[in-house]
Amino acid sequence: MFEQKVLSEINRYQLIPRKSRILVGVSGGPDSLVLLHFLCSLKERLELELVVAHVDHMFRGEESYEDYQFVEKTCQEWNIPFEGKRINVPVYMERTGDSSQIAARTLRYAFFEQVMKKYQLSILALGHHGDDQIETMLMRMTRGASGIARAGIAVKRPFLNGEIIRPFLVVTKEEIHAYASRCKLTPRLDPSNQLDNYVRNRFRHDVLPALKRENPKVHEHFQRFSEELALDEQFLQQMTENYMEKIWLSKTKGESQIDLNQLLMIPKPLQRRAIQLILNYLYLKRPSSLSAVHIDQLSALFFNPHPSAELHLPEGLIAEKSYGTCTFRFHQKESSDYSIIIAIPGETLLPNGYKIKAQYLEETPDQAGNHSFYLPVHKIKLPLIVRNRRNGDNMIIKGKGNHTKKLKDIFINEKIPMQIRQNWPVLIDQSGVIVWLPGLKKSNLEFVDTYDEQSFIYLEYHKA
Repeated sequence: MFEQKVLSEINRYQLIPRKSRILVGVSGGPDSLVLLHFLCSLKERLELELVVAHVDHMFRGEESYEDYQFVEKTCQEWNIPFEGKRINVPVYMERTGDSSQIAARTLRYAFFEQVMKKYQLSILALGHHGDDQIETMLMRMTRGASGIARAGIAVKRPFLNGEIIRPFLVVTKEEIHAYASRCKLTPRLDPSNQLDNYVRNRFRHDVLPALKRENPKVHEHFQRFSEELALDEQFLQQMTENYMEKIWLSKTKGESQIDLNQLLMIPKPLQRRAIQLILNYLYLKRPSSLSAVHIDQLSALFFNPHPSAELHLPEGLIAEKSYGTCTFRFHQKESSDYSIIIAIPGETLLPNGYKIKAQYLEETPDQAGNHSFYLPVHKIKLPLIVRNRRNGDNMIIKGKGNHTKKLKDIFINEKIPMQIRQNWPVLIDQSGVIVWLPGLKKSNLEFVDTYDEQSFIYLEYHKA
């Protein structure tokens, strides 16, 4: 029976302790609506506090807004606090270049974090099920994923100051629909799930039915395989980390060196994982273009009988083998000083491949992250100028105390590699005051909490 299966999974992994405070991500579709209904059935017995979060990604216009209204109305009828947000994901995609799936997930989880902080919730419950697990594992193995990624979706994992839980991985989509029908639930249906534009949908429509014809309980075997993979990987990772102290010869973001003899002495299953750990340290943000192919190339480089060789990896990382050592460094591009006047309104291209978009506003702005900046016009002297850093640069950091800090120290604290610091943009006004270090730190000149009917300059920093 559906309820017994899910309860058994909850008890097995201790997913929901008594008196838990849970945020439930609800799209309005069958999976999340059934999850909310099921958790409501446990509410009194386990003394649960539930809050619902819904995001309208604005991909489907009025139709997706109707999903928003449906979830809001359902929460009113079931007496559950509702937090919803409409986010223009297509606009965000244009600005960042992210795919629809990545952009939607990034913004959705950011909203989940906001709601969890607001209500001081410790658990985020999501409706992923056994069919999702099969699709995810197959997709990742097909594209060449390695390590823990092959294990697919975790039953629970750390998130914010608590955990994400997925109690439905033990049941199928069909069982969820049967529960919805039995309880007379009328979930919303997303027509995009029927299109084969997305990789997941192609696996769902073409591969999953074939597997289920062979074994209707295939989801249970995939889930067991996922759990075994995860446990094995954790064990092997820990073993690898125990060897890493001997493998590293020097360890800095700009240039690091490893002892190949020590690396090649450890068991083969750990060598690949050691390479992964090395790359994870070297890259500030792991490039999407970095794949299992690069791990194979590095391994081949290390085993090559020639004493010296070189391999170029994504984003300018170079591996230089010389006898018993390998040095990793980022390619140093020739840099020169630059100074560019910011176009207002308009877009200004920067030497580092980014751009600053500027416009005037005549309204009270909302606060934002370090990739955007609200600047009251009356606080600065125009024009605004973007340049690279100079020796002795410092700025007054926005925040408690508004203290002065050297740019050099900011780069060190933010772990910015040496090879990209010289071209990092520094925004100043005509008098030379540093206004903003785009993407890293803001000065105390940004709008705080007062509004005196002055105009603002709104600046955004993102990839060109």
